[in-house]
Amino acid sequence: MADFTLSYSDSSEGWPSFYSFVPDWMVGMNNRFYSFNKGNLYLHNSDNAARNNYYGVQYNTKVLTIFNDQPLENKIFKTISLQGDDSWDVNINSDIQTSGRIDQEWFIKKEQEWYSYIRNLGSVPVGEEQLSQRSISGIAQSTSVTGASGALIANFDLAVNIGSFLSVGDYLYYAVGPSFSSPVLTGQVTNIEVDKPNSINRITFDDTIGGATNPPNQTDYYLFVKDQTAESHGILGHYAEVLLENDNIAITELFAVSSEVMISYP
Repeated sequence: MADFTLSYSDSSEGWPSFYSFVPDWMVGMNNRFYSFNKGNLYLHNSDNAARNNYYGVQYNTKVLTIFNDQPLENKIFKTISLQGDDSWDVNINSDIQTSGRIDQEWFIKKEQEWYSYIRNLGSVPVGEEQLSQRSISGIAQSTSVTGASGALIANFDLAVNIGSFLSVGDYLYYAVGPSFSSPVLTGQVTNIEVDKPNSINRITFDDTIGGATNPPNQTDYYLFVKDQTAESHGILGHYAEVLLENDNIAITELFAVSSEVMISYP
């Protein structure tokens, strides 16, 4: 574990902040704060051109907070909203679902607030813990599998409705009968063709992506998982741990962090 400096606040009677820099000594005098490091004297909270630069090392600003209203309820955390003069990189973790993230450039400014949907960072292939989540959906059993490596085609009966929810870029999985359990990644969707008057009802997928396995049979059951980075379903959990990070070296103000939250009904 890296060393850090922990500060105590008399007004809050607690330890509110952690600092990456480690001085040899610190002292307050005449409303100024000084520290010593390797025999050199430093003045803090001054009008330096580069903020968060301590003893020649540039640090990022990090703020950790917890959303924990109604702790006994399963909730979906949909968005992050920042009241401040800059957007931040955001990482979100919960006690149920996989982690989420918002890159700084994903934020847009709405009514003087920085606003973005939370992107889920589910793994590819999908982890066992994600199979019960809403992100995986069934299609049907194929009638045949044709095409060549890199562009395999799963053909379906014309009575099957592939549906509009499936998109190019989604990840395709198969499950082997008779139980059709334990879905296996087989590729990423590259094309969807539905032309039933001409007997076309098929999905083309790239089976050469990392972790993919070719379907062993002509009539396996197919499922798909949305590209969770592109989707905005949010993060499921009783609480959300939110870590904000900013590499701005200029003065940056952050007044409040909020989230749109809805109760999850299984």
